[in-house]
Amino acid sequence: MQELSKQEMLQIEGGISISGTLINSLVRGINALLDLGRSLGSAIRRAQGNHICPV
Repeated sequence: MQELSKQEMLQIEGGISISGTLINSLVRGINALLDLGRSLGSAIRRAQGNHICPV
């Protein structure tokens, strides 16, 4: 195994690492937005149809 010189190490550029944790977080965020949309849509539909439960 060959060691890199200081000049070669300075030329190394990093990249993005897509891990399972990142993907899981993105999926949870998308699901939360979809659930929020469903709840809002249901509330609007109930309000328009006068199907609101009395308090």
